[in-house]
Amino acid sequence: MTPAPDAPDDAPSVTAARVLVQALAALGVRDVVLAPGSRSAPLAYAVADAARPDGERPAGAPALRLHVRIDERDAGFLALGLAKGSAHAGERTPGPPRPVAVVTTSGTAVANLHPAVLEAHHSGLPLVLLTADRPHELRGTGANQTTEQAGIFGSAVRLAVDVPAPTGRPGEDRDLRRTASRALAAATGARTGDPGPVHFDLAYRDPLAPGRTPWPRPSEAGLTHVVGRGQPAEASPATGALPVVVGEPAGDGARPSRRARGAVPTVVVAGDGAGPAAARLAAANGWPLLAEPSSGARQGAHAIGAYRLLLADPRLGGRVGRVVVLGRPTLTRPVQALLARPDVEVLVVAPRGTDWPDAARNASQVLLDVPARMRQGRVGAPAGWLDAWRAADAAAQDVLARLLDAPDDARRSRSGPRVSGWALARAVARASAPDDVLVVGSSNPVRDLDLVARWDAAPLVLANRGLAGIDGTIATATGVALALPHRRVRAYLGDLTFLHDVGGLLRGAGEVAADLQLVVANDDGGSVFTTLEHGEPGRADVFERVFGTPHGVDVAALCAAYGVRHTRVVDTDGLLPALAAPGTGTSVVEVRVDRAHRRALGERLAADVAAAVDAALAARD
Repeated sequence: MTPAPDAPDDAPSVTAARVLVQALAALGVRDVVLAPGSRSAPLAYAVADAARPDGERPAGAPALRLHVRIDERDAGFLALGLAKGSAHAGERTPGPPRPVAVVTTSGTAVANLHPAVLEAHHSGLPLVLLTADRPHELRGTGANQTTEQAGIFGSAVRLAVDVPAPTGRPGEDRDLRRTASRALAAATGARTGDPGPVHFDLAYRDPLAPGRTPWPRPSEAGLTHVVGRGQPAEASPATGALPVVVGEPAGDGARPSRRARGAVPTVVVAGDGAGPAAARLAAANGWPLLAEPSSGARQGAHAIGAYRLLLADPRLGGRVGRVVVLGRPTLTRPVQALLARPDVEVLVVAPRGTDWPDAARNASQVLLDVPARMRQGRVGAPAGWLDAWRAADAAAQDVLARLLDAPDDARRSRSGPRVSGWALARAVARASAPDDVLVVGSSNPVRDLDLVARWDAAPLVLANRGLAGIDGTIATATGVALALPHRRVRAYLGDLTFLHDVGGLLRGAGEVAADLQLVVANDDGGSVFTTLEHGEPGRADVFERVFGTPHGVDVAALCAAYGVRHTRVVDTDGLLPALAAPGTGTSVVEVRVDRAHRRALGERLAADVAAAVDAALAARD
């Protein structure tokens, strides 16, 4: 942008915004998501300059990628998806996520970031929140779009900084760079091993638009490049992790020592983000692997697909004496019941942060890393332990296949046969190749996938399991697709999740289009509640209005309004071609899914699986 000849010199707010953008780029930020506003104009002009192509970028402006969204909530989740996807941009093993900045104006714009901030907090993702604010003299005066923004995110951020309006005083730029250095170290967890969001509340005084002053020359003054902690496994002692003992130590009267019991029937529970270490641990010791889809471990011969239906069997789940937990398990009540049992020794491996997953308050030990003797396969399992789980899982999978492949006229409607949620999840799983990326929505989609997914080599499965909300799923998936442009990205979500974030389809004319296929399981409401106690027949008088929430939305018309390709599918014959050729850009495949029969189908499946497993295990005896 060339200033007019009579333009004034730049105000301190403009210079400070440019210095901050330079500092953030020097400290590793490559992507900035912007929601438009006036008070944030100094930052908007600065990042717009930084996003110009080579040869057009002003001298002094760093190179950044800019993404503009009109909705701050979607801006936050787009940034979250960019950060989540950046961890998998390497050729082989995942690395640390790259920090992504989000720019908003003042007022309610800031509050709309809160859902994404909470998800980033619980998922350990480094978002850098740059919220513009009125100068301190206007706070508490009733000035327009002015509220108490400093500290608005409470304990959900790793660092919150209330930056006064710049005045141009000597040393101000150096101080801003030093503040940015501390904030980025906190965001990436360089010192703590606990990455997460950080918040700059940036007061700016008028004038807010740039004048004729060129960009400041980049400077290292005040920049501190903080050397981060090594990966937890490398930092752990060679003899294994140092345990933090909580509750009663193993070896008391309630939990006999491992040595006294010999080989303990053990399972590995791999929750969200567990990573491939969980699969290696199970394989090394011959243990069953109970892995959620977004664990990064659900593949191979040790993964037990139907584990949630097998945990109630006394010969399987009932025999478990020890559980090794990696990642954050959130999906199933049977797993949480297992982790709560007083006769089960629970070892939690939590390599980062000050907290660890232990919803049942029953962990025996909390470890920084898997102990060496377990990594090396020197623990083992009782004879036949893994084989029994495999035989039971094979029997369960046979039942599930017969149930899903059999025609069911009861699920027909005037619009044609409806697909069950499990059949849809299975089709999505089968269509996802090892190099693909699958972003899964909360509620039934991730649970259905958990039951039916069988992969020898799994795709990269990502999900917002920090708080498991339905917020911002389309925006998150879009961010992942933009971060991983050379991989096929598909999102699998329910209709309420889709409608909750339909604004995530909105993309300005100048914004990069993401290649993203959205598979929407449309059962006209909240079928996840059907499977819970709320869906019991005795509560039918209130269920539809306050839990089922049928909406009747015309998804095709909605997609047309946003200029997004739409395909409606009513059976698996139409589903498979749609999944096989998603095309370029963003598209929606709407699949009509049965809700009315889900509870009955689930009860039938559980009963049939129990009978088949009983027969399979009896045949082994």
